[in-house]
Amino acid sequence: MIKISELKYSNTNTYLIRGERGVLLFDTGWAGTFPAFCKCMGDTGIPVQEIDYILISHFHPDHMGIAQQIADLGSTIVVMDVQSEYIHSSDLIFAKENNVDFRTIDDEKAETIRIEDSRAFLAKLGIDGEVIHTPGHSDDSISLCLDSGDIFVGDLNPLYELELYSGTQIGESWNRLLERKPKTIYYGHAKKNVIEDGTAYNLATGSESNNPRKIVSRLDNPQREYRDLYDLVSRIMKYTDKGMSIDRIQSKTGADRTFIEDVTRMYMTHQNVGVAGILDRIEIKGR
Repeated sequence: MIKISELKYSNTNTYLIRGERGVLLFDTGWAGTFPAFCKCMGDTGIPVQEIDYILISHFHPDHMGIAQQIADLGSTIVVMDVQSEYIHSSDLIFAKENNVDFRTIDDEKAETIRIEDSRAFLAKLGIDGEVIHTPGHSDDSISLCLDSGDIFVGDLNPLYELELYSGTQIGESWNRLLERKPKTIYYGHAKKNVIEDGTAYNLATGSESNNPRKIVSRLDNPQREYRDLYDLVSRIMKYTDKGMSIDRIQSKTGADRTFIEDVTRMYMTHQNVGVAGILDRIEIKGR
């Protein structure tokens, strides 16, 4: 039986998937988060050395930053053939910021697999499923689809925004995923989406916690005052750029945790998005 553990040690959600014959890690965090990752792994009771393979949804810095550090302890980085030309696309970013913790992926030790052979590869680990190419957020984005109905989509724009992307590459990628009738969707920067009883997809919760007009009045620290939501979102984006955790951002802003999670996820998954764009998307989610 497959067991899924959510590892939350940075701004990127990563997932440990234990099959009947092996362990797969889906995504990693920024370079510099390796100690926090090891601590998080300790909480699962699974030694880092027991990870067999690392599968990366796309090769942006926040998803592949510590992949080689983990692989150096014995696991193998798996690269889908549709990703092969992108595995070093973030090296320059780490070089520019002089990140001494980053280790570039060792091409000779990584294993490239044709995407059409992904089911056979996963079967070796006792995991029933396949990998599909889901471009949109980036050209190298892939999603892991388990036959159990669990799907891992990395930074693919969330399901509740689907209406915004009708006729686009993002919409086409989601259509391929929805054909597999998912039950639980695991995101790189948002809470998992459980689809209740296989009925309607939860495109928008409509809950008060997602209504941007009510966020300021629900600050945990009433002494903090903000000019408006624009100022609050700007601060959250600034702290995200500094690599702060959700808990740290909440401590510094006093803002609602769900709101912070929405802002950081949208900021990190929508290229060149601004404050107004984030607020628009939160309003779509909460309406």
